[in-house]
Amino acid sequence: MLWYLHLCSVNGVVVLGYEDQASGTMEESGDGSGTFVQVELNPAVTIASGSDPAKALALHEEAHRNCFIAKSVNFPVRIVPRNVPNPISE
Repeated sequence: MLWYLHLCSVNGVVVLGYEDQASGTMEESGDGSGTFVQVELNPAVTIASGSDPAKALALHEEAHRNCFIAKSVNFPVRIVPRNVPNPISE
């Protein structure tokens, strides 16, 4: 999220809201321990009127490439972003 917000700021995308419903898949071992094998992030972003919705979506990919956490884990982290309509502008 921090990389995403930074990239939006420097690219003129004004973020009004950011929520994420993350989920993950864990496999349990015979001894009761477990490891995550996949995580999915579902960021829902509300942007200000006048901000570019296509740019807002595209910046998720760049943020993911720079993410400290995603680069530090040994399982895939999938991003499924979406823009949320700004209720103030409609």
